[in-house]
Amino acid sequence: MKTIEIYCENNKTTKAYPLGTTLEEIKDDMQIKLQNPICGALVNHKVKELSFSVVKSKRIQFIDYSHPDGRRLYTRSLLFLLYVAVKEAFPQVKLKIMNGISQGYYCELVGLERPITESDIFELKSEMRQWVERDLPIVKKGIPTNEAVDILVQQGLEEKARLFEQQGTLFSYLYFINGLANYFYGHHVPSTAYLSNFGLATYFDGILLQIPQPDNFDNLFPVIKQEKLFGVFKEHKKRAEILDVPDLGKLNEYTDMGKSGDIIKISEALHEKKIAEIANQIDARRDEIKVILIAGPSASGKTTFTKRLAVQLAVNGLVPHMISLDDYFVDREKTPLDENGEYDFEALEAIDINFFNEQLLQLFNGEEVELPKFNFALGKRLNSGEMLRLGDGHLLLVEGIHGNNPGLTPHVSERQSFKIFLSALTQISFDDHNHISTTDNRMIRRMIRDSMYRGYSACDTIKRWPSVKNGEEKNIFPYQENADVMFNSAMVYELAVLKKYAEPLLKNVPENRVEFCEANRLLKFFSYIKSIDDFEIPPTSLIREFLGGSSFRY
Repeated sequence: MKTIEIYCENNKTTKAYPLGTTLEEIKDDMQIKLQNPICGALVNHKVKELSFSVVKSKRIQFIDYSHPDGRRLYTRSLLFLLYVAVKEAFPQVKLKIMNGISQGYYCELVGLERPITESDIFELKSEMRQWVERDLPIVKKGIPTNEAVDILVQQGLEEKARLFEQQGTLFSYLYFINGLANYFYGHHVPSTAYLSNFGLATYFDGILLQIPQPDNFDNLFPVIKQEKLFGVFKEHKKRAEILDVPDLGKLNEYTDMGKSGDIIKISEALHEKKIAEIANQIDARRDEIKVILIAGPSASGKTTFTKRLAVQLAVNGLVPHMISLDDYFVDREKTPLDENGEYDFEALEAIDINFFNEQLLQLFNGEEVELPKFNFALGKRLNSGEMLRLGDGHLLLVEGIHGNNPGLTPHVSERQSFKIFLSALTQISFDDHNHISTTDNRMIRRMIRDSMYRGYSACDTIKRWPSVKNGEEKNIFPYQENADVMFNSAMVYELAVLKKYAEPLLKNVPENRVEFCEANRLLKFFSYIKSIDDFEIPPTSLIREFLGGSSFRY
């Protein structure tokens, strides 16, 4: 009998197994136990299901819900389970999984034609619990693509069928639970019994699927009503209707028809209109507003937005002055340390709050101040020689991640400030059940910018990204609802444009690096998107901050 060598990172053990042994059999034989139920494994840094049969010598690492890819396995399967429950409980209704919010997934029941009640929630939750208790396998089947398309159409999943057709492959994979088929662009857990913890709650006009916390599987994320963020998502729905681009399949169709230029023009016009509306809101309060605080996570486009807002404020006869919070960093030796003993530049305490507020109040009183300039090479704040005094109609535009944190401006009254929060809330989905992660959108932007302007590889960006996200969860997102207005910097066309820049970077990630897993996932993601050329993107576009070719100076 032919055998293969398996090295397991979990227990640092090498063992021979018969050719074709599954990961589940290896897990059981090695008696691997993790904090939570094991969802899948990384095989040579690629995510695989436990049903995967190993035919070559491999290096494997079993993963549970605490691992990012384990969470993706779990949540995909949980969304599949919700789809099955809706089909059983409300056969006439179509489930639409809209977007991530409140650390869960906001969904709508299209065709219900009445408000969702607590009894609806109870019925759906009970239906899901029954499927969990029955421990039904989630079966993966490879079938001819034309048959897969027929199955999807029969189940009313036309937008998913369109994407399958556009792939142009002879065979495709579908997943089945008790005869119902679906596809979620990634792997699943072995059976419904794995999906033991979830919650459902009414949420605005729909329902919120709650998921467990990564560091404590037994606890669900609480339901938090994020009204301003939800308003941005509703605005996104209106934009999708204007553009008639509800999903990737439709965008691909327009690309094939040579209409991508129209999509770009309308998207850019919608951005400009929104920025002009924000400028008008500020102008209406010109007698009291002194400072505009612009916050947002990494790669949300804060710098270009600030410059474009300055233009629109000037159109209204106002005089904007842009300053960056980065110039108010404390000297390097005074920078707080994180839990790993590294400098925590994203902590509020990394900013000299007292000096910043002192200069704000001086400027508000009509005094002249010398603006600072932080020298990152020296790690010191220096005098810039640039003097500033605010006159009538003058405004400060302050860009930085802490702009919505009340601790930044304790001596500035609410009426004197106007807070704006930016994020790249992806405006397009794969289909009705697969939204595109905002985090993925921003990481792709940052990867391209890091490569173009900072000399970093995709490996470098991917490696740093978990730390970036942790800083955002701690210092930025808790304060986003403090904003007077939110701005969605994402474009419906942008991922199709970013594709040609991102793919070569991702393909250069070596297979022996831990980051290969994430690079491989993103390459698979891009395989469903038809590329759009960027020549029609105007030089003032926010996307130019990441691609180059901007007419703004940075």
